[in-house]
Amino acid sequence: MNIRCAPILLATALYGQVQDPATSCANLASLKLPDTLITRAQLAPAGQFAATPMGVLAPGAPSFKPFSLLPVFCHVTATLKPSADSEIKIELWMPAAGWNGRFQALGNGGWAGTIALNTLAAAVARGYAVAATDTGHVANPVNGAGAAFAFHHPEKVIDFGYRAVHLMTVQSKALIQAFYGKAPAKSYWVGCSTGGRQGLMEAQRYPADYDGIIAGAPANYMTHLLAHGIWVAQATLKESASYIPRSKYAVIHQAVLDACDSLDGVKDGVLDDPRACRFDPKTIQCSGEDSLTCLTAAQVAAARKIYAPATNPRTGREIFPGLEPGSEMGWTGLAGGPDPFSTATDYFKYIVFENPSWDYKTLDFDKDVARADTMDRGTLNAVDPNLKGFVDRGGKLLLYHGWNDQLIAPENSVNYYLSVVKALGGADKVNDAVRLFMAPGMTHCAGGDGPSSFDCVTALERWVEQKQPPDRILASHVASGKVDRTRPLCPYPQVALYRGSGDQNDAASFVCKNPR
Repeated sequence: MNIRCAPILLATALYGQVQDPATSCANLASLKLPDTLITRAQLAPAGQFAATPMGVLAPGAPSFKPFSLLPVFCHVTATLKPSADSEIKIELWMPAAGWNGRFQALGNGGWAGTIALNTLAAAVARGYAVAATDTGHVANPVNGAGAAFAFHHPEKVIDFGYRAVHLMTVQSKALIQAFYGKAPAKSYWVGCSTGGRQGLMEAQRYPADYDGIIAGAPANYMTHLLAHGIWVAQATLKESASYIPRSKYAVIHQAVLDACDSLDGVKDGVLDDPRACRFDPKTIQCSGEDSLTCLTAAQVAAARKIYAPATNPRTGREIFPGLEPGSEMGWTGLAGGPDPFSTATDYFKYIVFENPSWDYKTLDFDKDVARADTMDRGTLNAVDPNLKGFVDRGGKLLLYHGWNDQLIAPENSVNYYLSVVKALGGADKVNDAVRLFMAPGMTHCAGGDGPSSFDCVTALERWVEQKQPPDRILASHVASGKVDRTRPLCPYPQVALYRGSGDQNDAASFVCKNPR
């Protein structure tokens, strides 16, 4: 998970001062919490914390740059065991001085299994007490964070699905109360991808856990999202003739820009709303022999399937949206081969079919997707649009998604947002509590041709604490370490429209309005 909306800033607001932080921190080791074993409670000296990139503590290992900026903080680790097969690791970092009075929790990516300590460091540098969890399993250091942990371990699936995050939240708040002598004034969730799904799960299942939630590119419809991963694999990898070499991605991408870049009034290599683009890859089909500058007929058919939604072959109903025009440079993730996207195949291998030898080519998009839905029963899927419990207590949900997302089709976030609008009685009733920001040109969680660096944490704080809803969020594009473009991100369905004069790389030249 790359939380680009949470930059490192030095803590400034003083909320609580611990009189004897070393003793107060050490005393946490004896705190009795349900199903919890506290394995560490000690002060980390200023600028001296060290860890390995996988989140495993390793004293003496080279530290990341963010660690050298850290103040003294109380470092707590614990293992939670809500079931006989649970082994949920959590990290909680609390500034010894300069606490801003807030609690922040950080989400995971993929199948989790790690704790991104550098993101914890960024939050502590802002003055937060901050926590994260591995969700109950340790990623395979060789194969990464796959789903093999779930094979014949239903309790671990529940931990990953929702239990680990909720219990981390409850126990972290208890530890914060014990350390500072007061509860956090406000609690925030920040996550993208799996972390976005976790945030939505919290809002749906445990609406009192957080006052504000940032859910980026949420993988919230997991059964259908992962079926879509197989959809693309079958379209591009099942038959060798359908495979689109990576060397052709740029050709397709340029053809998209040639056809659609000027539709939004600004020719800048970014599509403000790619749904307006009617690009057909047949326009670059080879007229003769195959070459690197065109697509064969089989490749045209494959590209069309990548853009198209995955559908049920019997009913024709959409299973999951397709990738958008403009995303082509990132197609490696789902279509680059030689094997399918492992996050998707692992789900069907280890959870749905419980068969490590399962072949993705056999997936039936009618009965097998229905089977996955029936088995899940809301364990992984976080699609409930009824956020009344969260909204009624004043909760704020800030959703964001990049239009060039190459792993999670961005229209999934639009669909979920619209379902919430419908469930809660219309946009006017939702606007003060739930807003969606679509980022043109941004890929999965961060990066891409469009401005993708933005501070949604501050925007959420102002929304929750000062009742100032974000009407626009300033985003920047960085190249070679320098900002070369800024643009406002607008609350859906608004888009950033060029005023007709001024620098097209300057956000001041754009206004948020409903699309023409």
